[in-house]
Amino acid sequence: MNRTDLRKVDLHLLVVFESLMHERNLTRTAEKLYLGQPAISASLTRLRDYFHDPLLVRNGREMEPTPRALEIFRRLPAALDGISQAISEVRDFDPSSSTSVFRIGMSDDVECGLLPQLLAHLRQQAPECVLVVRNANFLLLPGLLATGEVSIGISYTTQLPANAKCRSLRDIRAMVIRAADGTPPLTLDDYCTRPHALVSMSGDLCGNIDQDLARLERSRKIALAVPHFNGLGALLRNSDMIATIPDYAAEALVQGGGLVMEAPPFEIVPAQLTMVWRAAQDQDPAERWLREQILKFMAA
Repeated sequence: MNRTDLRKVDLHLLVVFESLMHERNLTRTAEKLYLGQPAISASLTRLRDYFHDPLLVRNGREMEPTPRALEIFRRLPAALDGISQAISEVRDFDPSSSTSVFRIGMSDDVECGLLPQLLAHLRQQAPECVLVVRNANFLLLPGLLATGEVSIGISYTTQLPANAKCRSLRDIRAMVIRAADGTPPLTLDDYCTRPHALVSMSGDLCGNIDQDLARLERSRKIALAVPHFNGLGALLRNSDMIATIPDYAAEALVQGGGLVMEAPPFEIVPAQLTMVWRAAQDQDPAERWLREQILKFMAA
């Protein structure tokens, strides 16, 4: 194919094809791209006509790609990233007038403790922009970045896709919060005896804190696990439960009143809060501006 033949190619169809290959399902692809399922079905029909191949064949509730589809998909992401970068690099960005939609993956502790200040700033500087926040812990973030569902992620991270860049924002230091009942700071025995509440998106009841306690041959008693930080304060105010959470989330919850915050009675090794982003959008003026704002309001 020469460049003149590119006139026959609808770029929108390639975006639909990429999403179909990730989702293997018409309904999920329609939801991801904010389109109706009939539009996705019509796009798949056009793709099949263009490539002279069924591309995706129904197998139960999922769709199985043909060898031709797999070969196209192997080459397509890099090509789409290149087009996106070429277009974005020549585009000026004026936050005061832009109507850009930013999609960020963010862990729940960051949303609770660090997002409010950033959002207030963005509303002043870029009032017409839209911020879409996806809940993303270290398990979900790599997939969201790889598929392009988010362009930036802010979380504790472990493994990242090859097309991602990373920058450390701050140490995640643990603090204990509990009801403001006038009692003195907790001893290690108090800490291990009191019932604990934790925030666990996956429902897991064990984490890094338990490993730090195990090194002291101690353990804690979990009484409650909830999926979000924002409701934790109300659950602790009239309870004997305590929670050990990131310092910035603790500060936000204590501001609501009825809680106190104190250092844990043993050493907890800090984790790292990082900002990660897709390499294809590294030079995008709008994305670069947003990353600069995140550094101002989320870095220590």
